[in-house]
Amino acid sequence: MKKIAVIGSSGGNLFSLGGKDPNKLLGEILTQAESAGINVSNIVFVGATSSMDSIKASTMASLYEISNGELVNSELVSLKEVNELAKEADKKLSIDILAGNVDGIVVMSADANGVNLLSLTAAAEKKIPVTGTGGTSMAYIQSLGAKVISVSGTTGTTNRTRAIAAIQSLSKFFGIKYHAVIKSSGSTNSVDNSKILSRISIRGIMLASIPGFIAMALVLALSQIPFLSSLYGIFDILILALPVLVSVIAAKQVSGLDEVGIVAGLVAGVLSVNGGIIGGIIGGIIAGILAALFIEQATKWKIPGTTSNIIAGGVAGLVSGLLVYYLIAPVALLAGDGIRWLIDSALQFSPALAGLVAGLLIWPAIMGGVYHAAILPIVLIEMEIEGMSFLGAVDMVGLVMVSAGITLANIVWPRRKDDRSIAAPGFAINVGFGTFVEAAYPFMFSNKLIMATAIISSGIGGLFVGLLGVKGTAYVPSVIAPALSNNPLGFAICMLLAMSVAFVLTMVINRTKHKEVKVK
Repeated sequence: MKKIAVIGSSGGNLFSLGGKDPNKLLGEILTQAESAGINVSNIVFVGATSSMDSIKASTMASLYEISNGELVNSELVSLKEVNELAKEADKKLSIDILAGNVDGIVVMSADANGVNLLSLTAAAEKKIPVTGTGGTSMAYIQSLGAKVISVSGTTGTTNRTRAIAAIQSLSKFFGIKYHAVIKSSGSTNSVDNSKILSRISIRGIMLASIPGFIAMALVLALSQIPFLSSLYGIFDILILALPVLVSVIAAKQVSGLDEVGIVAGLVAGVLSVNGGIIGGIIGGIIAGILAALFIEQATKWKIPGTTSNIIAGGVAGLVSGLLVYYLIAPVALLAGDGIRWLIDSALQFSPALAGLVAGLLIWPAIMGGVYHAAILPIVLIEMEIEGMSFLGAVDMVGLVMVSAGITLANIVWPRRKDDRSIAAPGFAINVGFGTFVEAAYPFMFSNKLIMATAIISSGIGGLFVGLLGVKGTAYVPSVIAPALSNNPLGFAICMLLAMSVAFVLTMVINRTKHKEVKVK
């Protein structure tokens, strides 16, 4: 296994481009190196609390090193003290280099004629490969006679793209097969660009987009107030922004390139607005795929980091956006219109039947994993035009309020004493935030009658949603949900009805269970 060292500092320009968070900067290098089968055996990195371009006597800093494969850092002390610690660490590193224990160096804004001089001099003597960023420091390193295999500035780069570029250069030099890896948020699993399609998640894109759709619904509700009617113009602007929103999220998630992915998605999204949110999602996905592939190819060709990021962010976004604009947008728009037409047709044929069927099916859908994959996207497609949704109203009435009714019954008359403590937080979250319908699961899964209660209550609620022609949204506090609908009074009636039916039926079941226990 090849061993490399990482040296440098949080830098001047680098500080505002990720250097102010050394854990993330160095963590990205460790992640990419691990993917290539390269061991980061040494780190000598000075992380300051401000840019090196504006150093003051009061500037504090920490020394970051690696110990037993783990990133560690010293206490926060003055930069002068940290530099002395760094010089000692750099001296030890130079000894390792001269002993042949280090095969390459990654440089991030190093102090080439000061703190890091000994290690870089040793690297020049041993002719080991050096790669990294920092225009001034890299120029000085080259003047030392070091074997610099690639060099880049920091402008327009990110922690991830710099790490990818550095490890790509070293892997090519060592003759090691390497694919850039993307660690999913909150997960230790990584996915490389050879399997980039596995990063496409319509569910993930839609869930992340919900706050934007709720913001639109709030603006629409406020615009109904006479002295705030001017906000309706803001509502129109937000509708136009929705394809851009979903495109940015899609590109960021698929590319895994943080800011570069965001830029690609933004460019693609602006050009995809004519295709609605379906066009925005497609544009963002294509932009994310192209951005990841472009950055990988650019680093293979040793294109400087700044230019690589322009290609990955700007060109990828432009190509995908133009593709949607000229070819995909009309089809995507027709698809969105077709989905809305189907729902409207069902409501015109029989509003009560449409509501009843939706209400009866929504619990099986969410428990079967279909809700987030199919129903939620349809809800957002409905909201794209009106800021409210038929299925969104069924969601609030049939899921949220039914869950609230079941949990409330288990607070008032629990089957077991422990049930009250389980039900109370769930009830509060459902009523207070319009989410966490899973709070009813413990009671539904432990008793088939409660399961039937949830479905029946949801069906009744959906029936009245259809009869009263209600459209609205979930994911908001229940007390304000009616205000975000086309029929506030009707929505409130549907919500209270579904909750009451679920509450009463659950109370009856719980009381019956108590009597059975007493008889026994």
